[in-house]
Amino acid sequence: MKRLCSLIARNCKVYFRDKSVFFSSLIAPLILLFLYIAFLSGTYQDTLANMLLNSFSVTLDKSVANAFAGGWLLSSLIAVSAVSIAFTANMVMVQDNVTGRIDDFSVSPVPKSMLALGYYLSTALVTLAICFLALLVGFIYLGIVGWYLSVSDIFLVILDTFLLVMFGTALSAIFCSLIKSQGGVTAVEVIVSASYGFLCGAYMPFSQLANWISSVLKFLPGTYGTVLLHEHLMGSAIDRMPDLPGLRGAVRSLFDCELDFFGHTVAPWVSYLVIILTVVLLVGAYILFLSLRWRKRKKEKKL
Repeated sequence: MKRLCSLIARNCKVYFRDKSVFFSSLIAPLILLFLYIAFLSGTYQDTLANMLLNSFSVTLDKSVANAFAGGWLLSSLIAVSAVSIAFTANMVMVQDNVTGRIDDFSVSPVPKSMLALGYYLSTALVTLAICFLALLVGFIYLGIVGWYLSVSDIFLVILDTFLLVMFGTALSAIFCSLIKSQGGVTAVEVIVSASYGFLCGAYMPFSQLANWISSVLKFLPGTYGTVLLHEHLMGSAIDRMPDLPGLRGAVRSLFDCELDFFGHTVAPWVSYLVIILTVVLLVGAYILFLSLRWRKRKKEKKL
């Protein structure tokens, strides 16, 4: 355990030593949150207002509308940041691979699985710190425009964020273990940042996508984490809407607060199970792959 803690501390120090990378990772989600608020908040409020007015002849309270739109924007931001920031935080492993330092570690008496786990946990800690900071700023924004979250909602959102970071870190670890240059990580990060929001349903509700696209996306693990965030950040605002037959259910369905898997509503515990199992499988595959790879390189060097 002491060796593992030393590896984690070392990797974190190396990451925070590069101030430009750290501050860019820190500022990126805050800038995205500002852009979301400035350009998309009104769009989601108008979509919700038109839907309620046309289908139920209901006018929504402004505070509830603001809380609803803010919850959507914050949940989308955290869902994307949990993955995109993990790719940046994994830069330490790529740097060690580029400089050859990872070969020195691989021939040390430290178990290969522990070395791989050290990279994973240090990346997760960095990503968690940045995502929780963005979440705190988002909570402050919701407190200003309209706060309806309960204590249980807050704890569930924190749990959702934690699990999504674990998932994003595992995903980035597998990809980054295959990359052999810092430029490669930057390129992959750009691709992930631009596309992952659509792949997990963070940028657009499934109701706005073609049926075949939404059907495919429902098989992706990240989708389940995004749906959980939507429900826990928007559910309280939805519960403050008029209690008319079908109204709240229609809003939850339209804005992906619940996932319909080919006619079956996915329960929250199923979503949690999908994410946890995915994390376990990805982390196991990552540790096994790196351990075998380093053993192979060690044998090649001896020859």
